[in-house]
Amino acid sequence: MEKKSINSQHAPQPSGGYAQAIEIQEATRTLYISGQIPVDNEGNVPKSFEEQARLAWNNIGHQLEAAGMSFDNLVKHTTFLADRQYCESNSKVRQEILGNRETTLTVIIADIYDPAWLLEIEAIAMSN
Repeated sequence: MEKKSINSQHAPQPSGGYAQAIEIQEATRTLYISGQIPVDNEGNVPKSFEEQARLAWNNIGHQLEAAGMSFDNLVKHTTFLADRQYCESNSKVRQEILGNRETTLTVIIADIYDPAWLLEIEAIAMSN
């Protein structure tokens, strides 16, 4: 699979480690990951936003691993935040988890299903 970031000079440039578009060539598998929530296997929900964000990303990682993929295969994710106040922390944790991997992304401020959850993340990954 070949993955290429695309950022048109005629549109706003991305900031914070993502791409405006990603072109995928020679991929044969696509994995759609449902919204992953900040809950561990025992049903615990951390109190802080950053702990919740790391846990939701960890759950994404587990789904990728179960499919024989990794964060390198991630091409798109959508994060639903319970409040606009979490935007900066969300970006910080995302960059911590993904490092220099570029994906496309959307962040939506939404009323989350469970009031204890401060975010939910869904994703799409591709591989050969």
